[in-house]
Amino acid sequence: MWPFKRKDSDVETRSSGTGYTTQVMQARADYISGIDGVAELTGTVQGCISLWEGGLSLSDVVGTDLLTPAILALAGRALALRGEAVFVIRDDGLLPCSDWDLTTRYSKPTAYRVGIPDTGGGTTETALAGEVLHLRIGSDMTMPYVGQSPLRRARLTAGLLHTLESALSEVYANAPLGSSVIPFPEAPETDMGELARGFRGMRGKVLVRESVNVTAAGGPAPQTDLKPSDVTPDMSKAMTKESLASARSSIEMVFGVLPGLSNPSTTGPMVREAQRHLAQWGLMPIAGMIAQEATEKLGGKVTLDVMRPLQAFDAGGRARALGAIVQTLAMAKEAGVNPAEALKLVDWESGGADVQ
Repeated sequence: MWPFKRKDSDVETRSSGTGYTTQVMQARADYISGIDGVAELTGTVQGCISLWEGGLSLSDVVGTDLLTPAILALAGRALALRGEAVFVIRDDGLLPCSDWDLTTRYSKPTAYRVGIPDTGGGTTETALAGEVLHLRIGSDMTMPYVGQSPLRRARLTAGLLHTLESALSEVYANAPLGSSVIPFPEAPETDMGELARGFRGMRGKVLVRESVNVTAAGGPAPQTDLKPSDVTPDMSKAMTKESLASARSSIEMVFGVLPGLSNPSTTGPMVREAQRHLAQWGLMPIAGMIAQEATEKLGGKVTLDVMRPLQAFDAGGRARALGAIVQTLAMAKEAGVNPAEALKLVDWESGGADVQ
């Protein structure tokens, strides 16, 4: 008899699609892909990021001194590129974090391990959720504790923009722009080389060369004279101009910037409308999210206002609106109508409560 017991077959255990390991791997993948993207190198993306930085750094902050313009600019750039920004709360201010991982309970962060950058090498610290300002945008339902940058939400357009700009840069670097092929009678190679070098640097001059309309060995003369052929590539057939404009417009819309702002023929009213749109629909929700996070973590009510300092409105139209409001309130008083009740009819309840 065989003296050993037969070994039982191993039971292979597989993780489910919604298990802890899958969530950790997905979170790490989102973190890596959120900070790495070739489209970040394009001028269109950097222009939109600069608008985010400038708009948030000019915000009116009420309730705390920790949200300085420098901190808000760092937050704006991190949110635009990574979709997240983490700051550790300390007595002397907020410390920006270059790297972090976290643990959650019921989809809410409970503790962080953060990396704080320094000149002599970064340090790693562990902090509770109440000690950390975690700003995030574009979160998904499966991982509400992970933010997504606008570029990750428009991968195809961002990749197309980078591909087009890279292709155009290679064309301008390597393509024979402005070069021509000129027919010439049969001649030694040295003479052809000297003739080719003679065309170099002759801008603005009239070049006279011998015609190819000659007779060889008593044969008939050619029917065509010297006609140079241009070898500059025709990029218009590839619709690079239209594709580049469409990709840029899509990227700008992802960041909340109206494409008309970068149009060469844009006008003043369009610029003001683009500023208002960016401030109202792009930056104000982010400012509200920052204010809510700061209110929860700093222990006092914090508010951020982007509209007033950016002046994202038409000054003349605002003055006309103010004149119309004052005139309407005066007419309401003359008619015996309570101005506060009248303002409630147009959803100005908060503004009408202070009208006497």
